[in-house]
Amino acid sequence: MKNIQVIDGADNATFSLFQATEEEYAELFADGVDMDLIEDVIDRLGDDRAGEILMAIWERPVLKRDANGLHGTLFYDWAARRRHLPATKREVDLDEGSINEAQRRLFRSMR
Repeated sequence: MKNIQVIDGADNATFSLFQATEEEYAELFADGVDMDLIEDVIDRLGDDRAGEILMAIWERPVLKRDANGLHGTLFYDWAARRRHLPATKREVDLDEGSINEAQRRLFRSMR
């Protein structure tokens, strides 16, 4: 199972975690990405398939304290902020000006 954090515009700012099967995760986060916008997922998979996957995932919430890793981030209501994500949609490719030196070293070693 893979853990996905959902970042949305909700006032409660819970940024909840949900579990996806390996297969679901591979469909949501194709081609090695680890972050994506829900609009892009729907465009790629279609409304029906994206809905099927998401309905299953919503039934598998996980407490942050119990999560064994975070594998992907799914953004809702972020289309206007798309420019803040790396074009590759991989965390290791974040703009180096937006992360600290320790993160820069780590991310460079993982590219």
